[in-house]
Amino acid sequence: MRTSPLVVIAGGSSQAGIAVAAALLAAGNRVITVGSNAERITSAAEAAGGAIPLVCDLTNPESVTALAAQVHSTFGLIDGLVHLVGGWRGGKGIAEQSDMDWDFLHTSVLTTLRNTSRAFYDDIAASPVGRLAIVSSTSVTAPTLGNANYAAVKSAAETWVGALAQGFSLAAGAEITETGPAAVVLVVKALVDDGMRARSPERKFPGFTHVSVLAENVTGLFATSAAELNGARIIL
Repeated sequence: MRTSPLVVIAGGSSQAGIAVAAALLAAGNRVITVGSNAERITSAAEAAGGAIPLVCDLTNPESVTALAAQVHSTFGLIDGLVHLVGGWRGGKGIAEQSDMDWDFLHTSVLTTLRNTSRAFYDDIAASPVGRLAIVSSTSVTAPTLGNANYAAVKSAAETWVGALAQGFSLAAGAEITETGPAAVVLVVKALVDDGMRARSPERKFPGFTHVSVLAENVTGLFATSAAELNGARIIL
């Protein structure tokens, strides 16, 4: 029997991960935050105010399968997956879109999403408040020469989420209404936190989304109709 919603944050050691975990906890959810470095993810979990830290190489499918088994045996089925694993690589033109940067982005953004969503798909599909959310970029719809690698990988991630959304519709057995699973893309130009502003007080960060705004929107997903959310691309 499910109790309060259990949400897994993939890539939770960043300031965004801390903010999202804190907001979810404040709203009454249980939160597992996952990262590859034990010290960083433990510190992030403490900073969030009570998240459960787990260590996993999210780029490795066998490790993610083991993570899911650990979560299921200890905590039960999950209700939400928030994918915050990312990174950015750019260049001045197509020739500068290096294979090394492509491999990094493909692994960090897309492989980790594929691994985690496959491992927890059935959980989310079966939950009356199942939610899967990723953070994507405005560059998907406005790509440039300098961000071709990044925009292409983010676009692939959005396509993957679209497929999940269609799967959730099928899993519901009928049209998704108020309850049921939903897969959502949250879109930002870039994220900013208080530390970034303090380190660069001269910068204005135009169009950036504060991590607190992201956290508020992620938390709100669990109180919003699945029919309204499933397959949505929401610009923050």
